[in-house]
Amino acid sequence: MQPQPKPYFNPEEYLALERQAETKSEYWNGQIYALAGASRAHVLIVTNLVAGLGAQSRGRPCEVYSSDMRVQVAATGLYTYPDVIVVCGKPRFEDRHRDTLLNPLVLIEVLSPSTAIYDRGAKFEFYRSLESLSDYLLVAQDEPKIDHYTRQSADRWLLSTYRGLDATVPIPAIDCALPLADIYDKIDWSEVEPEVVTLRVLRERAAEYGPRPGDPIPAGVYPERISSPLG
Repeated sequence: MQPQPKPYFNPEEYLALERQAETKSEYWNGQIYALAGASRAHVLIVTNLVAGLGAQSRGRPCEVYSSDMRVQVAATGLYTYPDVIVVCGKPRFEDRHRDTLLNPLVLIEVLSPSTAIYDRGAKFEFYRSLESLSDYLLVAQDEPKIDHYTRQSADRWLLSTYRGLDATVPIPAIDCALPLADIYDKIDWSEVEPEVVTLRVLRERAAEYGPRPGDPIPAGVYPERISSPLG
């Protein structure tokens, strides 16, 4: 018996399902991907980032969102949920629901063993196609360390790495700074234990559809199943 083809979802179908779902999923290339839960350290770091940036943005034309805000990367078709988003000026949304942002200025991801390669590689490649994006930060969980990419002329990106609780990450584009001591507040390194989680494909493109001409398909972007620590 031939296996039944798996359904292909277009973006409109994904958004309709996502807006009714109790859990969040990402979308790319006709496939829907369930997002795994986060560790205590991950949640604390994201909370500290949102609190710090929110306080510094008060009274200014910038908004700070947590991972409940979805971002569309129009050039690649990716719909995703960055851990922290900053937008300045008027935010632009995909439709009247105002739950899918199109013009983030700063994106921040908190790394884990299961997502670090994707966040540094294919996902960063997707993000770089956002014309509005000026800064991309990768925050470690297992040590006080932040990698900060800033857009330069000719679409080049400059990497600056900050280590240690005495370090501070300046973000001139939004006139903010992130002291690592604040970002890692309440993190007990002795309690940071990896936990096993999975990233599971809920739906994927049927084989007969195949990639469309021009589809970006980086190798290993979304494996069928990932089982690894998420710290």
